[in-house]
Amino acid sequence: MYHIPVLLKESVEGLNIKPDGIYADVTMGGGGHTREILSLLDKKGKLFAFDRDPEAHINAPENANFELIPMDFKFIENAMTQRNITGLDGILADLGVSSHQFDTPERGFSFRFDAKLDMRMDPQLPYTAADILNQTSPEELQKIFSLYGEVPNARRLSLLIAGKRKITPINTTKEFERVIEECTPSREKSKYLAQVYQALRIVVNQELDSLFGLLQSAVKLLNPGGRLCIIAYHSLEDRMVKHFFRTGNTEDKIVKDFYGNIITPWELITRKAIQPSNAEITLNPRARSAKLRIAKRK
Repeated sequence: MYHIPVLLKESVEGLNIKPDGIYADVTMGGGGHTREILSLLDKKGKLFAFDRDPEAHINAPENANFELIPMDFKFIENAMTQRNITGLDGILADLGVSSHQFDTPERGFSFRFDAKLDMRMDPQLPYTAADILNQTSPEELQKIFSLYGEVPNARRLSLLIAGKRKITPINTTKEFERVIEECTPSREKSKYLAQVYQALRIVVNQELDSLFGLLQSAVKLLNPGGRLCIIAYHSLEDRMVKHFFRTGNTEDKIVKDFYGNIITPWELITRKAIQPSNAEITLNPRARSAKLRIAKRK
């Protein structure tokens, strides 16, 4: 299977679908959430789906109510303007990497395979993970690993990479693994590599910038009562969403009205993030870290 949709029932129910409403699934991937939303729409309803990965486009359903927009979801506002859509009734985002991307060796997303360090969701993006490793200053590499991967020995790791790449460029996953071997804890090797790869992937694909753009656009695009459902897989994304829903900004800056209420355009539907059941995790272990948050536009 291309990708098993995570928290399918919970996220689509969270949209509170109106059969004649207009919705956006901004991370189509394997099309699981997309098809579930479409099944709840009547002839007047409309669903727009976004995906910047050309390999995902084969999963687009043939449906008169559906349009695939092959671009980064941070451009959702422009895309809707071009189509004369003035308001949406719901937006769903399932962030992160699809199973297909992880399981395709040549995409370079996984350290399970020996492949080129690519990691681009959109092959038109200018830099690969190898480019970042070979061209970025040690100071900037340290920031990347510390901020985006929360790697505990980010400074030592960055200096090691900078030293080794002078001898020979780092181009593949296994070359990279050998280069950083002395920095990698033997007992938690997989966890450590996952953190390092996450940091590189976030920078290559500008993932946090895309999420920020989506959140800003959602405020403008959603109709009153419209729902925003976001599934995040690591603390950086989840924290941004949590703060945005609580205060209306990603910095979590609280502004209160005369009566002491926090001023925010959102009404929380989920006070705490919804997480997958044990049964879902057993069926799809990659769902383990998923957190779903839902809010309604006031």
